[in-house]
Amino acid sequence: MGLLNKLRKKSPGASTEGAAAAPQKRRKVMVIGLDCAPPEHVFDEYAGDIPNLTKLRENGLWGPLESIVPPITVPAWMCMMTSKDPGTLGIYGFRNRKDHSYDGLSFATSWAVKERTVWDILSDAGKDSIVMSVPPSYPPKPLKGIQIGCFLTPNDDAEYTYPKELKAELKDHIGEYIFDVRNFRTDNTQYILDESYKMTEQKFKAADYLLANKPWDFFMIVEMGPDRLNHGIWSYIDPQHPRYKPGNPYEGSLREYYRFLDGKVGDLIDKHADEDTTVLVVSDHGAKAMVGGVCFNEWLMKEGYLSFEGEVPAEVTPLNKLEIDWSKTVAWGDGGYYGRLFLNVEEREPSGVIPQADYDKVRDELVAKIESMVDHEGTPLGNKALKPEEIYGKQNGVAPDLIVIFGELRWRSVGSLGHGSTYTFENDTGPDEANHAEHGIFIMNNAPNHQTGHKEGLHLWDVHSTILDLFDLEPAPGALGTSVFKK
Repeated sequence: MGLLNKLRKKSPGASTEGAAAAPQKRRKVMVIGLDCAPPEHVFDEYAGDIPNLTKLRENGLWGPLESIVPPITVPAWMCMMTSKDPGTLGIYGFRNRKDHSYDGLSFATSWAVKERTVWDILSDAGKDSIVMSVPPSYPPKPLKGIQIGCFLTPNDDAEYTYPKELKAELKDHIGEYIFDVRNFRTDNTQYILDESYKMTEQKFKAADYLLANKPWDFFMIVEMGPDRLNHGIWSYIDPQHPRYKPGNPYEGSLREYYRFLDGKVGDLIDKHADEDTTVLVVSDHGAKAMVGGVCFNEWLMKEGYLSFEGEVPAEVTPLNKLEIDWSKTVAWGDGGYYGRLFLNVEEREPSGVIPQADYDKVRDELVAKIESMVDHEGTPLGNKALKPEEIYGKQNGVAPDLIVIFGELRWRSVGSLGHGSTYTFENDTGPDEANHAEHGIFIMNNAPNHQTGHKEGLHLWDVHSTILDLFDLEPAPGALGTSVFKK
């Protein structure tokens, strides 16, 4: 009998006490990752529409899952799977400085992850893993089992599986593996919806095939559909969004997608999770309405920290298309869901102008100015300009000098210039309706000797330690998290 079928035969408040007395078989763990799934939707607003997830929650341990600072998909999932912070990983976002030159930023890949993941430890213990699309997992790396690349995989022509032969097998049995909604930053709302459904359908089809045909002790999948829809249609579904219009044609579209997604989750668990399988459903962060963007470099230029050779064009122009006068530039910034500020320091950057003795003074001055910024209506934004050494245990790689969270994540950072204002309500990388929020979801069902009910104080990196605890294995050395069984 499948796990969900067993739960359906129990009352919603049924206790799991006494399960420990049953003889233990081979413990398996199934982790279903829903990128950007907010607690407000899964635990509250959509709970009546998603019976499978709700049943798992009602008969399990659950609560909000605090994300990293800032809550960014890359590196959040890998922080979860290594129980390390972004500074220790040396991955501060999708793009990172590779050195102290002015050559721009490079994209994170799986090879940037040097810390031991859950599946690395399980492989050493002789356990088989199936790891599907956990960012960043392109290129796929060797393990005892199977790995499939994440949404950073360039296309279906890439070598996206380990072992390599699996790619042809997947094509034969499921067709094209869909990594992401391509070009999801578009005003074509129906396209985003259609492609999200198609991606979810194919990804769960692949999961069903692998679980049925490959050995596994540990299985994990990350589905990107909730994230792509949150960014694409949030203004249609959230009455708090400044562009929300009641009665719009897409008002129920996200709820409908969650019904579909819940069915896929339920089918997978019913077919492949038995009474000896612990199921976790987690997300890396939540979502919230995005008001607009702060033109970070526009602001730095106006404040006298960033200078250019000649005039800045009136049309919107990326920073890397402009000639920066490094001899007069103190700081520059980068765009994204949060802002990264870099200082131009003597003996560190090629044309640094800030004496090393003045580094702290200049940085503190910028912190004060950034945190005192007001919005387009003169209301304090509530910005936070954070020093990496104060929020991360280590600062590997090339850390930003400041990590800037604009407007409690209701504003994003816009790196381009030519907007004519510090504020913009048009995203320079394409339409975007939502930013990330500080909490994701945690649901654990059918774990031996565990309490049920709501639990506060869970952190994203507790997941690593919890999974390994289920296998009676120690977490990685230096793990920041604690197993939920020991909290």
